[in-house]
Amino acid sequence: MLRNFLNNLPGVAGPVKKKLSFKEKLKWTLIILVSFFVLSLIPLFGLGGNALAQFEQLSIILGANFGSITSLGIGPIVTASIVLQLLVGSGLLKIDLTTKDGKQFFQGLNKLLSIFFIIFEAAIYVLMGGLTPAAGLAPNTYSTLQFLLIFQLFLGGMLVLFMAEVIDKWGFGSGISLFIAAGVGQEIFVRAFSPLTTTGQLAFGSGLPPVGAVWVFFKSLLNADLTGAAIPFFAILFTVLVFVVSVYAQAMKVDIPLSFGRIRGHGIRWPLRFMYTSNIPVILVAALLANFQLWSRLLQNKVAETGFWAWVSQNVLGQFSGNVPVSGLVKWTYAPNLVDAIISKYLTAELLLQALTYILFMVVGSIVFSLFWVQTSGMDARSQARQIMASGLQMPGFRKDERILEKVLARYILPLTIMGGAAVGILAASADLFGALSRGTGILLAVMIVYKLYEEIAQQHMMDMNPTMRKMMGG
Repeated sequence: MLRNFLNNLPGVAGPVKKKLSFKEKLKWTLIILVSFFVLSLIPLFGLGGNALAQFEQLSIILGANFGSITSLGIGPIVTASIVLQLLVGSGLLKIDLTTKDGKQFFQGLNKLLSIFFIIFEAAIYVLMGGLTPAAGLAPNTYSTLQFLLIFQLFLGGMLVLFMAEVIDKWGFGSGISLFIAAGVGQEIFVRAFSPLTTTGQLAFGSGLPPVGAVWVFFKSLLNADLTGAAIPFFAILFTVLVFVVSVYAQAMKVDIPLSFGRIRGHGIRWPLRFMYTSNIPVILVAALLANFQLWSRLLQNKVAETGFWAWVSQNVLGQFSGNVPVSGLVKWTYAPNLVDAIISKYLTAELLLQALTYILFMVVGSIVFSLFWVQTSGMDARSQARQIMASGLQMPGFRKDERILEKVLARYILPLTIMGGAAVGILAASADLFGALSRGTGILLAVMIVYKLYEEIAQQHMMDMNPTMRKMMGG
């Protein structure tokens, strides 16, 4: 009954052809991207307070625009995927992903869990006060307006779910990843080139500085304000540097030579990337920091000035002054803008200590989460050796034994896990500390996503241009 129910869940039909053309995939990718941007501009009807707007870092990870119909972003889909992968990877849920039925069952469960988390997170956002109805819109109908907001969030979440499915089946790459990259790209573009002020007015002639760093740079130069020009210049420079270093690190890998046991003289190379766990560790660390900030603000706004929870708010989690943390854990895990502090001459020993604490937290947290992810997601040496043996491959020069292959892989996987996690943490922390145009987490996500998308597009274009290559790739 469960399998029948999962098979009959609403979904997007896949293409009839085995391989879609480059133009067909590009068309659907662009259509969905434009639709996603349009949806993110549609505000929620009846929305009053938007307490989620201050969590910029969380919105980047979720590919969300808080206050719009896409306020949930890809959060429910990612949460469902992580929960299900952890259950399967740890062995608590037995699903054979090597069979077609097993894969279909896993995908059906993933979709069902995604729908559950869409409903759950929509209710949490509204009922916990993150998104509240407008008080004067319709008096004495507060609960009705709450239900209306939850329904709009549910509708937006389902649209994002189906759009991601369209990308997966008809477009390039993963829909979830593409939405994150699109959100990060939009933020960088706005913070670099927007001619508007923070109030939404056109900056030219208003007397207020524009949001775009490029316009601030040129305006400061025209006014002979070297200090004002240096801040946006270094913000753009460090954004470019982080992009370049991230691309270089993403391309680094160790190739393990393998051969087919039954076919002599033929083999492949099994790549182990330097960033072995990709961007997963820094996503989890950033989500942890966002939760610290969320609970800190909730306690600061809800509890009284005395009592146990007030003591926790003031001395453990810490408190905010405006949007800047001023005490506790949230202060010491917050990235100060060191470049701005140096140029504006307010750099202190406390700021340097805060920056060092932030770097240590990001690096250690990324290493810990990297080790955890390897052990729970089937990326450890034993699981990789089992996967290689199941593919009919073996290590040349060694007898066909899974234990020998596991020992060889273990020499590389543990060091790559630690060094890759540390590198991801350092890159993300550096972008935050040097005032890049987006959060370091967002830049890393965008680079890794776009790099993989580039590889897929290049491969598809090569197959379309060369029919022989298509046959070799199984097209």
